[in-house]
Amino acid sequence: MASAARSVHSARPTVRHPDTSSREVMTARAWWLVALNVLIPGSAQLLAGNRRLGRFGVSATFVLWAVALLALVVFLVNSSVLLTLATNPIALTVGQVLLGAYAVLWVVLTLDALRLVRLVKASPGARPFLAGVAVVALVLTAGGAAYGAHLAGVARDAIVSVFQSGDYAEPVDGRYNILLLGGDAGADREGLRPDSISVVSVDAETGATTIIGVPRNFERATFSEGSPMFEAYPNGYDCGDECLISYLYTMGEQHSELYPDAEANGSNAGLEAMRDAVEGVTGLHLHYYVLIDMQGFQQLIDALGGVEIEVPERLAYGPVTSPTPFGYFEAGPQRMNGEQALWYARSRFDGNDLERMERQRQVQQAIITQMEPTNVVNKFQAVADAGTQVVKTDIPDVMISVLVDLAGKSREHAIATLELVPDSGVDTIYPDYASIHAIVQDSLVRPAE
Repeated sequence: MASAARSVHSARPTVRHPDTSSREVMTARAWWLVALNVLIPGSAQLLAGNRRLGRFGVSATFVLWAVALLALVVFLVNSSVLLTLATNPIALTVGQVLLGAYAVLWVVLTLDALRLVRLVKASPGARPFLAGVAVVALVLTAGGAAYGAHLAGVARDAIVSVFQSGDYAEPVDGRYNILLLGGDAGADREGLRPDSISVVSVDAETGATTIIGVPRNFERATFSEGSPMFEAYPNGYDCGDECLISYLYTMGEQHSELYPDAEANGSNAGLEAMRDAVEGVTGLHLHYYVLIDMQGFQQLIDALGGVEIEVPERLAYGPVTSPTPFGYFEAGPQRMNGEQALWYARSRFDGNDLERMERQRQVQQAIITQMEPTNVVNKFQAVADAGTQVVKTDIPDVMISVLVDLAGKSREHAIATLELVPDSGVDTIYPDYASIHAIVQDSLVRPAE
């Protein structure tokens, strides 16, 4: 009798052994398996297929959920830890491999779930919807994981390509100071001459930022003590003729013996000569440099989707060699693509060098504004690709998370600006460095402010 009861029980339809003659039963079963595959990949196999594959799939799913939950908690408690991992090439490689493995696993689980569903046994009207839901689930799971693996690889390659290996640096006087150069190596020039010279000074606690502009035609630049250039020009860069600070890049490259370790440290003699000069002029210690190729930075602006610029008054643009302007930027808010922003920043057709400096600073601030995290994430690959082509820096990879965190904090403050020009009380031909250093210090946004 007990044997008969077991026989009757085993004969009852189940998810694993359904009544295949009933379309209603098979349709309901199909929806359950498809839904379970979406909600908990692997559960369809546990119920109706290979249990070993199902256990592996469910375990992998729970591990992924646990990692995602842990990442959320860490982000809310201490986001810098997550930023450190997200900008570490080894961690990105591990993430790429794991996400790729999850993508393959979900493809296998979804295709196997479709096999278990037995679409031909479901009602004809439900079949296309069942297949559609399964395909959407496949795109969301496997496709999402594959895209995440791709982005992890793009991020790793960009970091390895742009950033150096190195050690963590402490702030000096509570600030990180970065030399920002816009380089122009046109065919009509001997070597590269920085058209735009700025110092981005960031408070290491609040992220409050001041951008200090140094005119490219600043003369008699002094150098930081201990610099090889200081030994050559103890009284400032006075070569007997018009000795502009922007010429120092080319001069440094022509005398690379002055900086024998520059290349090994991810720099070059021209950059180091410029760094020493800007340190001497501003009185600030410069932790790092960022050199942006002005010919190519329009790619970065295009990758960001353009920039918003408030044009103060109608501006003609075009090269100085042209008898008539190529066009005009009308006064008021303007949305500019990369080519337009480049013309706006560099045009010499109208206005003077000081006005041009102000326009360049506008573009710099607009780029910083457009570097809003959501925008960068949405256009990540294009931004990363552009960055590897237009940016050279000696910022070490271990500092990326620190600077990204400060960049996020900086959005809580208005960016302060200072131009070292006559309107700010600076003599750019016979500079008074004690006065300039005091002006620079007064311009820095500090925590109490």
